[in-house]
Amino acid sequence: MDAIVELVNVTKTYILGEIKIHALRKINIKISRGEIVGIMGPSGSGKTTLLNLIGTLDKPDSGKIYLDGIDISSLRESELIKIRRQKIGYIFQFYNLIPVLNALENVCLPMLLTGVDRRKRERRAKELLELVGLKNRMLHKPDELSGGEQQRVAIARALANNPSLILADEPTGDLDEETGITVVKQMRKIIEQEKRTLIIVTHDPLIAKFTNRVLHLRDGQIITSNNEKIIGK
Repeated sequence: MDAIVELVNVTKTYILGEIKIHALRKINIKISRGEIVGIMGPSGSGKTTLLNLIGTLDKPDSGKIYLDGIDISSLRESELIKIRRQKIGYIFQFYNLIPVLNALENVCLPMLLTGVDRRKRERRAKELLELVGLKNRMLHKPDELSGGEQQRVAIARALANNPSLILADEPTGDLDEETGITVVKQMRKIIEQEKRTLIIVTHDPLIAKFTNRVLHLRDGQIITSNNEKIIGK
């Protein structure tokens, strides 16, 4: 399988006063198209930094990052905005839904930003909300939805522009265990059905079990990469 994401000798350091924090140290990763990859590690190990670099929200100090064969580490911000809108979907721990918009409008928003006409974006949003089991909740605003339902809206929104890559940062961290497992099962099913690639940061070994492979980080370095059989099918 061809690599949708590749990092070559990527390093990232933050300066806090006189202290240097080596967030990532010469990271080398290849993620194949269609993979579901987990990233685990203790607090401060570099998980979110790694996700932010892959998601073009930050740039490395050195090394190369390729997304769909494009070296995103050397692009201008205007070019990165296009990459984010067209190739990347984001799922966050706290959903980041717009509170004054209903579920349908929240899912439509990424398509509005890329110029999709109203009829097409509403049709796509309805299809995605049906896919995540929210056919009867489309007109409800976030405060009228449960945490699990809000996260399913966020999953639908992440898929709106048909991105190649979905990035999820602790997407079940604000949910109870049972709801979290239900959400991640559904997320995996949809990712496979839509033929996307998913990278998920999690601290929960139960959630990591639903991935094809887990990258373990410590002190900014990958210490192991485990291939595990997907469970729960």
